[in-house]
Amino acid sequence: MISDADRRIAPGSGSDGAGAHDAAARLRARRRLDRLWRRGAEFLGSDLAIMGGAMTWVSERGLVAAISNGGGFGVIACGSMNPAQLDAEIVATLALTDRPFGVNLITLHPQLLELIDVCAARRVGHIVLAGALPTAAAVARIKGSRAKLLCFAPALVIAKRLVRMGADAIVIEGMEAGGHIGPVATSVLAQEILPHIREVPVFVAGGIGRGEAIASYLEMGAGGVQLGTRFVCAHESIAHPRFKQAFLRAGARDAVPSVQLDPRFPVIPVRALANDGTRKFQELQREVIDRYSRGELSQKDAQLEIEHFWAGALRRAVIDGDVETGSMMAGQSVGMVTREQSTREILDELVEQAVSALAAREAEDDDDGRADRDGRSRAGA
Repeated sequence: MISDADRRIAPGSGSDGAGAHDAAARLRARRRLDRLWRRGAEFLGSDLAIMGGAMTWVSERGLVAAISNGGGFGVIACGSMNPAQLDAEIVATLALTDRPFGVNLITLHPQLLELIDVCAARRVGHIVLAGALPTAAAVARIKGSRAKLLCFAPALVIAKRLVRMGADAIVIEGMEAGGHIGPVATSVLAQEILPHIREVPVFVAGGIGRGEAIASYLEMGAGGVQLGTRFVCAHESIAHPRFKQAFLRAGARDAVPSVQLDPRFPVIPVRALANDGTRKFQELQREVIDRYSRGELSQKDAQLEIEHFWAGALRRAVIDGDVETGSMMAGQSVGMVTREQSTREILDELVEQAVSALAAREAEDDDDGRADRDGRSRAGA
């Protein structure tokens, strides 16, 4: 019997034979999807093994609660919040949802242990550590709070090390993602890590904008996925209208990593939409490097000037709408963000696409099977 929920993913399920066949095929595909991400969904405590990426200034109470209420798993971006600010954000999120959600903490935050204590006091069930490798003290504090620990791994050797340290799940994020990025593509990381990490669920992130990709990574062995850019233009997102409009106009090639002009002055690569700020950053680097070469600046002071350029730029873009000189962090999946939608609609669309992909593969398998049987029958005749 097909429930009302299943009918939503089985369009055309009418009384005719073809419609009933299509409905049954889509129902089987939905059940396969649920089996594929069951481990990840059970780990998160959500209906869908889809995590919201932690985007500073964007992943706050409204969007986080909307993702969790829609069946996914929202994650608060703590960023540079102090303990009191994080506590207030968790309390505000709890007022909007009774579904599980997590908190993303930066390992280099000077008050990391206090932030972990805030999460423990509010009984946050999942803590995501991002940035550098976590310290043993941070891991012990999280494990002591009984929260589940998720860590980012940019390589297989690091993923194995994190599991030994006590990580309950791993997130692998490729260079297609928005914000701070590593050097390796998501598809390569998935091939490198998924076959070898079985002890804990692995969530794949970076450049994912459609359900077909979700289905593929699940079939490769992922426990679930994480998406950020796809949710920026949700109705529940507080991003400034001009910020959202820039996303809606952008294509994948507009989201580019920041450029480093001189290896003596390293620049942490950040993927964002190119704008006047991007060009001015390159001009600043040239100017600072010239002043250093003339002996007008020490290397330390020159590095600080370069690093200070983007201070506050993300907030200016997301909150104030400064799309000309602010930091327009975006993943390459931005080209798949084509309109404003509710968070629930985005999640439903992703599920629908994943189900359609799985149903199409089953239909191809059925066709191949019939062709084989027909071939054997003709040969026997």
